[in-house]
Amino acid sequence: MFFEHSESFTESFSSFQRYPSISDRDAWNSLDETWKQETIALGEQYLNFSYLPLSATDFMEFNRTGNRTNYEKKCFEKRHALNALVLAECVENQGRFMDNIMNGIFSICEESAWQLPAHNTYVRDTPQHILPDSTTPVLDLFACETGSILATVFFLLKEKLDTVSPFICKRIMHELNHRIFTSYLNAHFWWMGNGKEPMNNWTIWCTQNVLLSVFLSDTDNNLREKVLKKACQSIDYFLAEYGDDGCCDEGANYYRHAGLCLFNSIDILNAVTSGFFESMYEEIKIKNIASYILHAHIEDEYYVNFADCSPVAGRAGVREFLFATYTNNTEMMIFAATDYLKGSRDALLLPNENNLYYRLQNGFTASKIREYAQVYQNTTITHSDYYYPSVGLFIARDDHLYLAVKAGDNDDSHNHNDTGSIIVYKDGKPLLIDIGVESYTKKTFSPQRYEIWTMQSDYHNLPTLNGFMQQNGPDYKATNVNYKFHPDICEISMDIAAAYPKECGITSYIRKAVLQKDTQITITDQYTSDENATVTLHFMTYEKPTPIVDSDYLTIQIGQLGSLTLSHVMLDGIEEFPISDARLMQTWKHPIYRINVTLTSNTVIASIK
Repeated sequence: MFFEHSESFTESFSSFQRYPSISDRDAWNSLDETWKQETIALGEQYLNFSYLPLSATDFMEFNRTGNRTNYEKKCFEKRHALNALVLAECVENQGRFMDNIMNGIFSICEESAWQLPAHNTYVRDTPQHILPDSTTPVLDLFACETGSILATVFFLLKEKLDTVSPFICKRIMHELNHRIFTSYLNAHFWWMGNGKEPMNNWTIWCTQNVLLSVFLSDTDNNLREKVLKKACQSIDYFLAEYGDDGCCDEGANYYRHAGLCLFNSIDILNAVTSGFFESMYEEIKIKNIASYILHAHIEDEYYVNFADCSPVAGRAGVREFLFATYTNNTEMMIFAATDYLKGSRDALLLPNENNLYYRLQNGFTASKIREYAQVYQNTTITHSDYYYPSVGLFIARDDHLYLAVKAGDNDDSHNHNDTGSIIVYKDGKPLLIDIGVESYTKKTFSPQRYEIWTMQSDYHNLPTLNGFMQQNGPDYKATNVNYKFHPDICEISMDIAAAYPKECGITSYIRKAVLQKDTQITITDQYTSDENATVTLHFMTYEKPTPIVDSDYLTIQIGQLGSLTLSHVMLDGIEEFPISDARLMQTWKHPIYRINVTLTSNTVIASIK
């Protein structure tokens, strides 16, 4: 699609100037006043920031202990500081941030490597090298992003940096040529694609940042043409992984690194070719990729989450708004704009965002999105019931209840063994939950991944069959999936027995989930087995469950939010899991719980109100 289109482009490239450099004072002075004031205030916090070196032992810690957060925190803080200082200087234009901007440029240029230790390998799924080879740079997510940061600094401040010394921008270009451009054109990293390997968010995230690095810096037409065509090939490989429905199997978190990076990639291609790629926004698949985030939204800060996605995936904002604008999706524009206004100072400034270009987009779109949100702030968005066949994601809702069911298989990107799992929210609050994922470590993306509890089916809203949990891989999947949507009732059914090893002895396990609108959700499980079987059901909750047992039913009150009533079960117990992991604590502010019940019949009915 993109590569074939690029082959017919024969004109010279236009300058990439979606946003102005510091020298265009009228443009910078006209920006949103709140954004300008807060941007200067944030820059002032970093006036005396010390750019700590990243030592060899810092890099080696991941290989030695599996901890990746210590290095990443130190690495990212430097980039956050430089970003804040650059934008503050662009707003104020008085020179008081320049010294520490130059310190940041040189500190980053002097790093031995821009890739993370967890990505320090040249071949996919091979062990990481304990130290980087500076003569042969690795292009990972954050090497490419660092390139885009320095290129954005180059574009914004070149004129001002050159008044101090021409060697500053010369140094930036030297590092970009060595670490980004040469590696990109002369080496093959898996995320670039070859038509055989599976792609994920890496493909488009890296591609976007390479495009930014090339077109925001001082490069010639020959290099730009080669990079553009290779980038178009990678975009095609990325799109080939998506169904026509546009579902992001990595979830809402990764939509921001997948769908939104696709948007920026198209936008860059359009900007440098005077709109030659404009027709791509009319492609149904790209429209569907854009709108995924609207369908995945539950209410307020919550999103439907499976795999490594968190239910609190960040506010929508400028990039969602722009993607919706270019794909003519009015409801998504309203959603993005109004959600942006609900955000805190973080949504305005993106202070923890590595990508300087995203922050620049925020500044130059803030007034427009604020005005749009104020016009439509009382508009009700109609969320449709939806099914994504490419992933098997079923979504149904009414005014109080939200039901999501994951069919599909256990071979998603960032996969958890969660085929058939359900998520329920009531009045916008989590009732039955998907936990998400803990902070990444060396184990997270290793053969030991499924030893981690959050990846296992026993810690999703799923059964254990004769002591067996689900297994990972494309063969472990839901079969006989059927769904239907009606105004008053939405339902999905599937057989999830194939998601478990054959040794479990269960020949079929039919799960049916029904939302009777404005009434209740009903989950019916029925299994068949050649021998006597022991089936234990698990339900994960955020609010504390309190059991009420009578002769025929088990009712469990879930906090003050709702209730779960089950037939033909025996309560095994309720477990409490304190939350101490930093990543999980961003969503779960107190312990979570697991309800365990054993079936006393081959059929169980659970009603949720």
